[in-house]
Parts: sequence; C-alpha cells; structure tokens
Amino acid sequence: MSVLLMVITILAVLLLVFVLVYYLRGIIKLLTSIGGSGSSYLAKLRLGLRAIETETGHLPVQVTKLNGGLTKVAGGLKVVDEELKASIDAALKQKV
Repeated sequence: MSVLLMVITILAVLLLVFVLVYYLRGIIKLLTSIGGSGSSYLAKLRLGLRAIETETGHLPVQVTKLNGGLTKVAGGLKVVDEELKASIDAALKQKV
C-alpha cells in the first residue's frame, strides 16, 4: 500500500513539474514575441525614446539661459510700466 502511495506521489510531482515547464515555456515565448527581438514593438519604443532623449538633451542648459534672459526682460518691462504710468499721470494732469 505504501509503495502504491509513493508511486502516485511521484507521478503527481512529475505531472506538476511537466505542467509548470509547459506553461513557463509558453510565457517565455509570449514575452519573447513582445520584447525579445530587435524588431519587436518594445525594442522600437525603446529606440524612439532614446532618440527623443538625445534630441532633447540640450534643453535643460538652454532653458536655464532662457530663464535668465526672461528675468532681465521682466525687469525692463517693469521700468517701462512705471514710465508709462508716469506719462499717463502727467497727461491727465495737463488735461485738467
């Protein structure tokens, strides 16, 4: 009786291992079709993102320079605004 139970247990374990290997191979095959080769969608997406990263890599330096320039322009516009206010006030005083 114990020999029969041992044989059934061994067969059940072998069946379990076989089923696990079968489904694992299926999963590997599916994952390889998604991103395993150079012509897959995942590889094309990676290349596209790398190209975007390369093309936009200079932006942080340029944005810093642009912010500095825009800060100076904002200061100049404040001066222009004050001068315009003074001109409007002077024109209103002459009208009265």
